[in-house]
Amino acid sequence: MKQHKKEKPLHFTLRFVFIFIGATLAAAAIELFLVPNSIIDGGIIGVSLILNYLTVIPFGVLMVVINLPFLYFGYKHIGRNFFVSSIFAIVTLAVMAIPMHKFEPFVRDPLLATIFGGLLLGMGVGLVIRNGGALDGTEILGILLTKKLPFSIGEFVMFFNVFIFGWAAFVLGMEQAMYSVLTYYIASKTIDVVIQGLEDTKAVLIISEDYEEIGSAINDRLGRSFTKLHGQGGYLNTSKDVIYVVVTRLELTKLKQIVTDVDPKAFLTIMDTQEVHGATFKKPIH
Repeated sequence: MKQHKKEKPLHFTLRFVFIFIGATLAAAAIELFLVPNSIIDGGIIGVSLILNYLTVIPFGVLMVVINLPFLYFGYKHIGRNFFVSSIFAIVTLAVMAIPMHKFEPFVRDPLLATIFGGLLLGMGVGLVIRNGGALDGTEILGILLTKKLPFSIGEFVMFFNVFIFGWAAFVLGMEQAMYSVLTYYIASKTIDVVIQGLEDTKAVLIISEDYEEIGSAINDRLGRSFTKLHGQGGYLNTSKDVIYVVVTRLELTKLKQIVTDVDPKAFLTIMDTQEVHGATFKKPIH
């Protein structure tokens, strides 16, 4: 059985430094932008903010207590590293939120608070997730329940948040609930950017009888290497060679032009990619 390599001390330290920064950014977004303007986010953060609004219990305490059962299940089903990283992130958020609660809010305009609070919150949560932790137990619950229920994790999270924002409409008012929905949307998109990176790449499959000429042209004119896959036609059962290449968004138009110049009848499939790793994928020098 293959043993997992132990995490290097430097990597371990940097990972927790970034988790600390992420949790601190999230605390700043909540205490300096959202709370002063009665705006919430989705998930456990949203539940904690509503309960904080309704009771005298501090937001940080609510975050820790509500998340604990979800983190326990995360420990059982995802692993010890995730549990430790998440506990550290949530405790950091709770501790950092205490002194920030005494600061003057950055803005009193709810729209500005929504936009910049959502961006800051998304950056913070994204940093925590990217480094192996979590600030919200909603998705952990989704992972567990979707094994027994006919719903995807995304559908469960969406249903959970519809309930939270509906609750917010009664507690905070319809206008604040709509600002909260916008905050959640901005934060979720920012999380995607932080986790996946800013580099927008495309994976392209090219099917053509002139695959060798197309491959050479991609190499010469675009400076990209490619992979040749062996396939078989589903109708005539004839062998076909398929070119697989990954390019940046800005290179896509040039790639399509290269293929069209060689074979106007070539079949292309263009797919979004989340991340690209490996020393062979570098920005070519044009």
